[in-house]
Amino acid sequence: VLLSKAYLEGFYYRPRIDKELLAAHSKGLIGLSACLRGEVAHLLGQGRDEAAEKAAASYADIFGPGNFYIEVMDHGLEPQRETNPKLVRLARSLGLPLAATNDIHFLGKDDAESHDVLLCIQTNKKISDADRIKFGSKEFYFKSPEEMERLFSEIPEALENTFHIAARCDFQFAK
Repeated sequence: VLLSKAYLEGFYYRPRIDKELLAAHSKGLIGLSACLRGEVAHLLGQGRDEAAEKAAASYADIFGPGNFYIEVMDHGLEPQRETNPKLVRLARSLGLPLAATNDIHFLGKDDAESHDVLLCIQTNKKISDADRIKFGSKEFYFKSPEEMERLFSEIPEALENTFHIAARCDFQFAK
């Protein structure tokens, strides 16, 4: 329902879901705060801590107790290194659980160059073009549990919660 409504009623360059629509269909869903471009992390990155706290609290209300997680990622990007401690503090101040995740755009670290070429093909750009889409690191691959443990050793509850989220997911397509 949400995806259909995002395309049919919320489309603006891309499909969108506003908070009102999300609240109307949030039962049974688990929400995560998203990457640096998500509302919460974006506001923290702008130094708008109070607005970020208000946004996180509103998502926690929408999803209900224990169903909204503050997401931390580490792809070796400086903005993530700056924002992650703020996300941890925000989660702890609001009593929200943390989840350690990894944006995955290609399977293995060795696939970063191929992915870069694919982005150029998709956007009709050349590797030499300065104004092309380019990822800031080669860390957007499927990391092993051991790699994730190394990255988030200081916040082990974020790793544990990621497993709890996975265990709670059970979706069956209607036939």
